[in-house]
Amino acid sequence: MSASYLEATARERILAVLDAGSFKELLPPAQRVVSPHLGQLDAPVSFDDGVIIGEGLLGGRAVMAAAQEGGFMGGAVGEVHGAKLVGLLKRAIAKQAAGVVLLLETGGVRLHEANAGLIAVSEVMRAVLEARAAGIPVIVLVGGANGCFGGMGIVARCANTVIMSEEGRLAMSGPEVIETANGVEEFDSRDRALVWRTTGGKHRYLIGDCQQLVSDDTEAFRTAAIGALGSIADTQLTLASLEAEQEMLRRRIATFGHAEDPMDIWAELGVARPEAVPMLEAAAFTAMAERLRIVSKA
Repeated sequence: MSASYLEATARERILAVLDAGSFKELLPPAQRVVSPHLGQLDAPVSFDDGVIIGEGLLGGRAVMAAAQEGGFMGGAVGEVHGAKLVGLLKRAIAKQAAGVVLLLETGGVRLHEANAGLIAVSEVMRAVLEARAAGIPVIVLVGGANGCFGGMGIVARCANTVIMSEEGRLAMSGPEVIETANGVEEFDSRDRALVWRTTGGKHRYLIGDCQQLVSDDTEAFRTAAIGALGSIADTQLTLASLEAEQEMLRRRIATFGHAEDPMDIWAELGVARPEAVPMLEAAAFTAMAERLRIVSKA
């Protein structure tokens, strides 16, 4: 029986993605490691600060894993939250784990502790790249209701592989942020169809920001994560791979910089009926999109 990844909590997701009975939590709620800032502002705290970290098995291979809880401040990153992620990545390097799996659901940095949160996100980025440089693949899963935005959106793109569902969203700035900064004429955050065809999994897959699209099912995410862990042959972070990513971004801007709507991009990529894309199931969509999507050539 399938279980929705979108509707699951962070704890339910991490237990479903890793091998049954293998997860061992680090800094669990019982240790009450909370944000030092929220209490000073009379804001609620969470005893895990909105992120679960630990180690376990994925397809029989020892990995480190983390899951952000979108139900606590939208999964936003603060000082402790970020420190837990950095510590997990450093532990992965020290223990030479087979990989790191990050189940991301976040609106970005926590406004209550913005400076500390911004520093924390930058440290997470560095730790991800250090893990990759040490030969440890980093796999990101995005399928929660809050999406993956802000600095953690950049963290996601620093990983080896991003796996998304159609319901997941990935971007630097969220729809409301864009609307506030540039006006509703630039981006109407209430237009849900526009939001999803701009930041949703299908668009991210087509333009190369997401390497695999799966259905909204915890088992589908697990299967994809196992496959990704086994298929990443060369996990070393190289200058050639970074240059290939930059070239892909350059080509995207040069080719689609004039586009005013994602459907314009889909049409130029050769999608026969762009208006039908939102109606396609994940498997049918990937079969159609595989030969059309933008990928980097390392």
